[in-house]
Amino acid sequence: MSRQEIKHPDKVVNTGAYSAGVLVDKTLFISGQGPLDLSSGKVIHGTIEEETWLTLAHIKKIVEAAGGHMEDIVKCTVHLSEINDFDRFDAAYASIFTGIRPARTTVQSVLADGIKVEIDAIAVFP
Repeated sequence: MSRQEIKHPDKVVNTGAYSAGVLVDKTLFISGQGPLDLSSGKVIHGTIEEETWLTLAHIKKIVEAAGGHMEDIVKCTVHLSEINDFDRFDAAYASIFTGIRPARTTVQSVLADGIKVEIDAIAVFP
């Protein structure tokens, strides 16, 4: 089994004791991402749509750093601070994932620093 750490190419601050991604053979496990400015570590607050797009942009950069594409993502787990934002979140999410969308679990959670969304993902590369 091969195992490799995948880093977010823009991240310059320490945001915790975890890897952005871990590639095991052809499967990439991406840690929970949120709407952060990765040069400062500060939260970028916005609408649920804006926070979703930024969070997915971080996931995209991690997938691409591992040599993959968003289409390789097969599973996402989504934490929303307010489940009533689901429809707006889902529309933003759907604008990024077209075609066969990843399997997904979405739950309401208490999230740090007032963020509205956190997403982790699993990608499988051909």
